[in-house]
Amino acid sequence: MEFFGYPIWVVLLICAGVFCASFMDAIGGGGGIISVPCYLLAGLPVHHALGTNKLSSCIGTVASTVRYVRNGCVDWLLGIVSIFLALIGAHIGTRLQLAVDERYLQLLLLLVLPVIAVILLKKKSLPEVRLEMNETRRKAIVWSASLIIGAYDGFYGPGTGTFLLLLFCYLAKMDVRTASGNVKLVNLSSNIGALATSLAAGKVLLHIGLLAAVFSIAGQYLGAGLALKNGSKIVRPVILIVLLLLASKVLLELFGLM
Repeated sequence: MEFFGYPIWVVLLICAGVFCASFMDAIGGGGGIISVPCYLLAGLPVHHALGTNKLSSCIGTVASTVRYVRNGCVDWLLGIVSIFLALIGAHIGTRLQLAVDERYLQLLLLLVLPVIAVILLKKKSLPEVRLEMNETRRKAIVWSASLIIGAYDGFYGPGTGTFLLLLFCYLAKMDVRTASGNVKLVNLSSNIGALATSLAAGKVLLHIGLLAAVFSIAGQYLGAGLALKNGSKIVRPVILIVLLLLASKVLLELFGLM
């Protein structure tokens, strides 16, 4: 039995992987660490896997973003500027990708990820309420993070939402729910930009991507609901899992096993 030329088990693998990835992504970011390998395991060429993943994740991210917006968990003053800066950063990162070997970034990540994990383990929880700080300084931190992590997203990508969430919570002193909502705004805008590029290049399998998008919507919606209800109790452990998966991915890539 086949679906548009693909065995049904391949389609089921993609849909299950996309659901799990989207559920995790809505809570703590890093969904691509799971979904992209699922597309690759299913036999899709690399560029088609990345492009089709952008289609399903972009549509799914709309669901979680809307849920955060409807619950008032978005700071629009910070978010609108962040969207534009993230797009600029992603463009810069993509240009750098053509000139710099990504192994240097992977080695840097292997040094940075354990430090982030230790800081996260020392903190008992992510902030449940917005802490007091100079608003000009908060804007500078959020907007700088959006530009820099946007560049990282264009250059390499995995864990973008997780890094933004940690920076928004720990440095910008935002509460975890509003930080998550603003992260979704930034992620959605960068996903739309990447999807447009992939569509123009003909690297998106629409039938597979649209089917997977249904499961992405379900995962994002349920994950966002869980994060809104439980806050740091669920977000913190998911972030730790994302960091572990990202470290494993980087190691496998460096040793040519992925």
